[in-house]
Amino acid sequence: MASKGRGKQQQRGRTAPEAVSGQVDGGLAELAPDRERPGAWTLLIDGAPQSHVDLDDPGYLDFAYQRRIGHLIDLVAPARQPLNVVHLGGGAFTLARYTAAGRPRSTQQIVEIDAGLVAFVREHLPLDPQARVRVRAVDARAGLAKIPDGWADLVIADVFDGARTPAHLTSTEFLDDVRRVLTATGWYVANLADGPPLAHLRGQIATAASRFAYLAVAADPVVWRGKRFGNAVMVAADRELPLAEFTRRVASDPHPGRVEHGRALTDFAGGAAPVSDASAQPSPEPPPSVFR
Repeated sequence: MASKGRGKQQQRGRTAPEAVSGQVDGGLAELAPDRERPGAWTLLIDGAPQSHVDLDDPGYLDFAYQRRIGHLIDLVAPARQPLNVVHLGGGAFTLARYTAAGRPRSTQQIVEIDAGLVAFVREHLPLDPQARVRVRAVDARAGLAKIPDGWADLVIADVFDGARTPAHLTSTEFLDDVRRVLTATGWYVANLADGPPLAHLRGQIATAASRFAYLAVAADPVVWRGKRFGNAVMVAADRELPLAEFTRRVASDPHPGRVEHGRALTDFAGGAAPVSDASAQPSPEPPPSVFR
Protein backbone atom coordinates (compact mmCIF):
# COMPACT_ATOMS: atom_id res chain seq x y z
CA MET A 1 0.00 0.00 0.00
CA ALA A 2 1.35 3.38 -0.94
CA SER A 3 1.90 5.69 2.01
CA LYS A 4 0.26 9.09 2.22
CA GLY A 5 2.51 11.94 1.22
CA ARG A 6 5.15 9.85 -0.52
CA GLY A 7 6.93 10.70 -3.71
CA LYS A 8 8.21 14.26 -3.44
CA GLN A 9 10.45 13.53 -6.39
CA GLN A 10 11.41 16.06 -9.00
CA GLN A 11 10.36 15.17 -12.56
CA ARG A 12 11.39 17.61 -15.23
CA GLY A 13 11.62 20.33 -12.62
CA ARG A 14 8.13 19.70 -11.26
CA THR A 15 7.12 18.15 -7.98
CA ALA A 16 5.66 14.71 -8.54
CA PRO A 17 2.07 14.27 -7.34
CA GLU A 18 1.58 12.88 -3.87
CA ALA A 19 -0.69 10.04 -2.86
CA VAL A 20 -3.92 11.14 -1.22
CA SER A 21 -6.06 9.12 1.16
CA GLY A 22 -9.32 9.43 3.02
CA GLN A 23 -11.78 7.39 4.99
CA VAL A 24 -14.80 6.24 2.95
CA ASP A 25 -17.70 3.99 3.84
CA GLY A 26 -15.84 0.88 2.67
CA GLY A 27 -12.53 1.56 4.44
CA LEU A 28 -9.42 3.64 3.76
CA ALA A 29 -9.34 4.90 0.17
CA GLU A 30 -6.04 5.89 -1.37
CA LEU A 31 -5.11 7.33 -4.74
CA ALA A 32 -1.52 6.44 -5.57
CA PRO A 33 0.09 8.27 -8.51
CA ASP A 34 1.41 6.19 -11.39
CA ARG A 35 5.08 7.09 -11.68
CA GLU A 36 5.18 5.91 -15.30
CA ARG A 37 2.17 7.89 -16.53
CA PRO A 38 1.66 11.51 -15.45
CA GLY A 39 -2.03 12.06 -14.77
CA ALA A 40 -2.68 8.42 -13.91
CA TRP A 41 -3.71 7.02 -10.53
CA THR A 42 -4.43 3.71 -8.84
CA LEU A 43 -7.36 3.57 -6.44
CA LEU A 44 -6.91 1.26 -3.45
CA ILE A 45 -9.37 0.42 -0.67
CA ASP A 46 -7.73 -0.90 2.50
CA GLY A 47 -4.65 -1.64 0.41
CA ALA A 48 -6.46 -3.68 -2.26
CA PRO A 49 -6.17 -2.23 -5.79
CA GLN A 50 -9.64 -1.40 -7.13
CA SER A 51 -9.10 0.63 -10.27
CA HIS A 52 -6.58 2.53 -12.38
CA VAL A 53 -7.42 5.66 -14.33
CA ASP A 54 -5.45 7.98 -16.60
CA LEU A 55 -7.08 11.42 -16.62
CA ASP A 56 -4.95 12.53 -19.57
CA ASP A 57 -5.77 9.42 -21.61
CA PRO A 58 -9.06 7.80 -20.46
CA GLY A 59 -8.78 5.35 -23.35
CA TYR A 60 -5.82 3.71 -21.59
CA LEU A 61 -6.78 0.75 -19.41
CA ASP A 62 -4.04 -0.60 -17.16
CA PHE A 63 -5.71 -3.58 -15.46
CA ALA A 64 -6.11 -6.67 -17.67
CA TYR A 65 -9.71 -7.29 -16.60
CA GLN A 66 -10.61 -3.68 -17.44
CA ARG A 67 -9.03 -4.04 -20.89
CA ARG A 68 -11.18 -7.13 -21.46
CA ILE A 69 -14.29 -5.17 -20.52
CA GLY A 70 -13.01 -2.36 -22.75
CA HIS A 71 -12.91 -4.78 -25.68
CA LEU A 72 -16.58 -5.57 -25.06
CA ILE A 73 -17.48 -1.87 -24.87
CA ASP A 74 -15.77 -1.53 -28.26
CA LEU A 75 -17.54 -4.55 -29.78
CA VAL A 76 -21.13 -4.17 -28.56
CA ALA A 77 -21.97 -1.64 -31.32
CA PRO A 78 -20.30 0.04 -34.34
CA ALA A 79 -17.38 2.30 -33.52
CA ARG A 80 -18.24 5.61 -31.84
CA GLN A 81 -21.96 4.86 -31.76
CA PRO A 82 -23.34 6.33 -28.51
CA LEU A 83 -24.53 3.84 -25.91
CA ASN A 84 -26.76 3.78 -22.86
CA VAL A 85 -24.65 2.14 -20.16
CA VAL A 86 -25.30 1.15 -16.55
CA HIS A 87 -22.19 0.67 -14.41
CA LEU A 88 -22.87 -1.28 -11.21
CA GLY A 89 -19.88 -0.34 -9.05
CA GLY A 90 -18.06 2.92 -9.51
CA GLY A 91 -14.42 2.61 -8.50
CA ALA A 92 -12.57 5.52 -10.08
CA PHE A 93 -15.21 5.72 -12.87
CA THR A 94 -12.58 4.25 -15.21
CA LEU A 95 -14.92 2.39 -17.56
CA ALA A 96 -17.38 5.26 -17.74
CA ARG A 97 -14.52 7.58 -18.72
CA TYR A 98 -13.36 5.01 -21.31
CA THR A 99 -16.86 4.83 -22.80
CA ALA A 100 -17.26 8.61 -22.88
CA ALA A 101 -13.90 9.01 -24.65
CA GLY A 102 -14.51 6.32 -27.27
CA ARG A 103 -18.25 6.82 -27.73
CA PRO A 104 -19.07 10.53 -27.36
CA ARG A 105 -22.69 11.42 -26.54
CA SER A 106 -23.20 8.16 -24.66
CA THR A 107 -25.52 8.38 -21.65
CA GLN A 108 -24.25 6.56 -18.58
CA GLN A 109 -25.39 5.83 -15.06
CA ILE A 110 -22.97 4.75 -12.33
CA VAL A 111 -24.47 3.05 -9.29
CA GLU A 112 -22.04 3.01 -6.33
CA ILE A 113 -23.24 2.35 -2.78
CA ASP A 114 -20.24 4.03 -1.12
CA ALA A 115 -21.22 7.71 -1.02
CA GLY A 116 -17.91 8.57 0.63
CA LEU A 117 -16.00 6.96 -2.22
CA VAL A 118 -18.08 8.82 -4.80
CA ALA A 119 -17.25 12.12 -3.09
CA PHE A 120 -13.56 11.18 -2.77
CA VAL A 121 -13.24 10.30 -6.46
CA ARG A 122 -15.22 13.36 -7.57
CA GLU A 123 -12.93 15.61 -5.52
CA HIS A 124 -9.59 14.20 -6.66
CA LEU A 125 -10.44 12.72 -10.10
CA PRO A 126 -13.29 14.90 -11.40
CA LEU A 127 -15.34 13.71 -14.34
CA ASP A 128 -15.35 15.69 -17.58
CA PRO A 129 -18.32 18.05 -17.17
CA GLN A 130 -19.20 17.41 -20.82
CA ALA A 131 -19.59 13.67 -20.24
CA ARG A 132 -23.18 12.54 -19.79
CA VAL A 133 -22.53 10.51 -16.65
CA ARG A 134 -24.88 10.41 -13.67
CA VAL A 135 -23.68 8.92 -10.38
CA ARG A 136 -26.14 7.48 -7.86
CA ALA A 137 -24.89 6.58 -4.37
CA VAL A 138 -27.17 3.60 -3.70
CA ASP A 139 -26.94 -0.19 -3.55
CA ALA A 140 -26.35 -1.72 -6.98
CA ARG A 141 -29.51 -3.80 -7.02
CA ALA A 142 -31.65 -0.96 -5.70
CA GLY A 143 -30.18 1.37 -8.30
CA LEU A 144 -30.77 -1.16 -11.07
CA ALA A 145 -34.42 -1.36 -10.06
CA LYS A 146 -34.77 2.35 -10.91
CA ILE A 147 -33.58 1.96 -14.52
CA PRO A 148 -36.40 1.89 -17.11
CA ASP A 149 -37.23 -1.30 -18.98
CA GLY A 150 -35.17 -1.83 -22.14
CA TRP A 151 -32.99 1.26 -21.57
CA ALA A 152 -29.44 -0.11 -21.52
CA ASP A 153 -27.18 -1.32 -24.31
CA LEU A 154 -24.74 -2.50 -21.67
CA VAL A 155 -24.97 -3.37 -17.99
CA ILE A 156 -21.49 -3.73 -16.49
CA ALA A 157 -21.20 -5.27 -13.01
CA ASP A 158 -17.90 -4.63 -11.24
CA VAL A 159 -19.04 -4.60 -7.62
CA PHE A 160 -16.90 -5.57 -4.66
CA ASP A 161 -17.46 -5.13 -0.94
CA GLY A 162 -13.84 -5.10 0.09
CA ALA A 163 -12.58 -7.76 -2.30
CA ARG A 164 -15.78 -9.86 -2.54
CA THR A 165 -18.85 -9.56 -4.77
CA PRO A 166 -21.96 -9.27 -2.56
CA ALA A 167 -24.22 -12.33 -2.60
CA HIS A 168 -27.32 -10.48 -3.80
CA LEU A 169 -25.54 -9.60 -7.07
CA THR A 170 -24.90 -13.24 -8.01
CA SER A 171 -28.43 -14.66 -8.37
CA THR A 172 -30.96 -15.48 -11.06
CA GLU A 173 -33.31 -12.89 -9.55
CA PHE A 174 -30.60 -10.26 -9.98
CA LEU A 175 -30.09 -11.32 -13.61
CA ASP A 176 -33.83 -11.14 -14.23
CA ASP A 177 -33.66 -7.44 -13.42
CA VAL A 178 -30.53 -7.04 -15.58
CA ARG A 179 -32.47 -8.56 -18.51
CA ARG A 180 -35.40 -6.25 -17.84
CA VAL A 181 -33.11 -3.20 -18.13
CA LEU A 182 -31.31 -4.37 -21.29
CA THR A 183 -32.45 -3.76 -24.84
CA ALA A 184 -33.20 -6.89 -26.90
CA THR A 185 -29.66 -6.69 -28.30
CA GLY A 186 -27.96 -5.55 -25.08
CA TRP A 187 -25.10 -7.27 -23.26
CA TYR A 188 -24.48 -8.03 -19.60
CA VAL A 189 -20.81 -7.91 -18.62
CA ALA A 190 -19.50 -8.96 -15.21
CA ASN A 191 -16.12 -8.92 -13.52
CA LEU A 192 -15.91 -12.13 -11.48
CA ALA A 193 -13.15 -13.10 -9.06
CA ASP A 194 -12.42 -16.66 -7.96
CA GLY A 195 -9.69 -19.15 -7.20
CA PRO A 196 -9.32 -22.90 -6.82
CA PRO A 197 -11.60 -24.91 -7.01
CA LEU A 198 -13.50 -22.23 -9.04
CA ALA A 199 -16.90 -23.17 -7.58
CA HIS A 200 -18.06 -19.55 -7.61
CA LEU A 201 -17.14 -19.07 -11.27
CA ARG A 202 -18.87 -22.31 -12.27
CA GLY A 203 -21.99 -21.23 -10.40
CA GLN A 204 -21.99 -17.82 -12.06
CA ILE A 205 -21.67 -19.39 -15.51
CA ALA A 206 -24.60 -21.71 -14.74
CA THR A 207 -26.64 -18.77 -13.42
CA ALA A 208 -26.03 -16.64 -16.53
CA ALA A 209 -26.66 -19.61 -18.85
CA SER A 210 -30.07 -20.07 -17.23
CA ARG A 211 -31.07 -16.55 -18.26
CA PHE A 212 -29.16 -15.74 -21.48
CA ALA A 213 -28.83 -17.59 -24.78
CA TYR A 214 -25.18 -16.74 -25.47
CA LEU A 215 -22.23 -16.62 -23.09
CA ALA A 216 -18.46 -16.19 -23.16
CA VAL A 217 -15.85 -15.86 -20.40
CA ALA A 218 -12.29 -14.50 -20.63
CA ALA A 219 -9.64 -15.29 -18.02
CA ASP A 220 -5.94 -15.99 -17.64
CA PRO A 221 -4.96 -19.57 -18.51
CA VAL A 222 -3.68 -20.13 -14.96
CA VAL A 223 -7.09 -19.08 -13.61
CA TRP A 224 -8.86 -21.47 -15.98
CA ARG A 225 -6.61 -24.29 -14.78
CA GLY A 226 -7.45 -23.52 -11.15
CA LYS A 227 -3.84 -22.66 -10.34
CA ARG A 228 -4.32 -19.09 -9.14
CA PHE A 229 -6.95 -16.67 -7.84
CA GLY A 230 -7.85 -14.05 -10.42
CA ASN A 231 -10.46 -12.21 -12.48
CA ALA A 232 -12.75 -13.62 -15.15
CA VAL A 233 -14.81 -11.35 -17.40
CA MET A 234 -18.17 -12.79 -18.47
CA VAL A 235 -20.40 -11.46 -21.25
CA ALA A 236 -23.98 -12.70 -21.71
CA ALA A 237 -26.56 -11.80 -24.32
CA ASP A 238 -29.61 -12.97 -26.24
CA ARG A 239 -27.86 -12.50 -29.57
CA GLU A 240 -24.73 -14.05 -31.00
CA LEU A 241 -21.48 -12.56 -29.71
CA PRO A 242 -18.48 -11.53 -31.86
CA LEU A 243 -16.46 -14.41 -30.43
CA ALA A 244 -13.67 -14.48 -33.00
CA GLU A 245 -12.80 -10.81 -32.55
CA PHE A 246 -13.16 -10.90 -28.75
CA THR A 247 -10.95 -14.00 -28.63
CA ARG A 248 -8.34 -12.35 -30.85
CA ARG A 249 -8.20 -9.21 -28.73
CA VAL A 250 -7.95 -11.12 -25.46
CA ALA A 251 -5.22 -13.41 -26.84
CA SER A 252 -3.16 -10.50 -28.23
CA ASP A 253 -3.37 -8.46 -25.01
CA PRO A 254 -0.11 -7.53 -23.20
CA HIS A 255 -1.38 -9.97 -20.56
CA PRO A 256 -2.85 -12.71 -22.81
CA GLY A 257 -6.01 -14.50 -21.77
CA ARG A 258 -8.23 -17.25 -23.11
CA VAL A 259 -11.92 -17.04 -24.04
CA GLU A 260 -14.22 -20.02 -23.49
CA HIS A 261 -17.74 -20.35 -24.89
CA GLY A 262 -20.26 -22.89 -26.12
CA ARG A 263 -19.76 -26.55 -25.23
CA ALA A 264 -16.36 -25.95 -23.63
CA LEU A 265 -17.93 -23.46 -21.21
CA THR A 266 -20.81 -25.82 -20.47
CA ASP A 267 -18.33 -28.61 -19.75
CA PHE A 268 -16.30 -26.29 -17.52
CA ALA A 269 -19.41 -25.43 -15.48
CA GLY A 270 -19.69 -29.15 -14.86
CA GLY A 271 -23.36 -29.30 -13.95
CA ALA A 272 -23.19 -26.47 -11.41
CA ALA A 273 -26.63 -25.27 -10.35
CA PRO A 274 -27.88 -21.73 -10.97
CA VAL A 275 -27.68 -19.52 -7.89
CA SER A 276 -30.89 -18.10 -6.39
CA ASP A 277 -31.34 -15.36 -3.81
CA ALA A 278 -31.97 -18.11 -1.25
CA SER A 279 -28.69 -19.91 -1.96
CA ALA A 280 -26.44 -16.96 -2.92
CA GLN A 281 -23.07 -16.47 -1.25
CA PRO A 282 -20.47 -13.70 -1.69
CA SER A 283 -17.52 -14.46 -3.94
CA PRO A 284 -14.60 -16.02 -2.05
CA GLU A 285 -12.07 -13.98 -0.13
CA PRO A 286 -8.87 -13.64 -2.15
CA PRO A 287 -5.65 -14.83 -0.51
CA PRO A 288 -3.38 -12.05 0.79
CA SER A 289 -0.78 -12.93 -1.86
CA VAL A 290 -3.06 -11.55 -4.60
CA PHE A 291 -2.28 -7.97 -3.53
CA ARG A 292 1.47 -8.34 -3.03
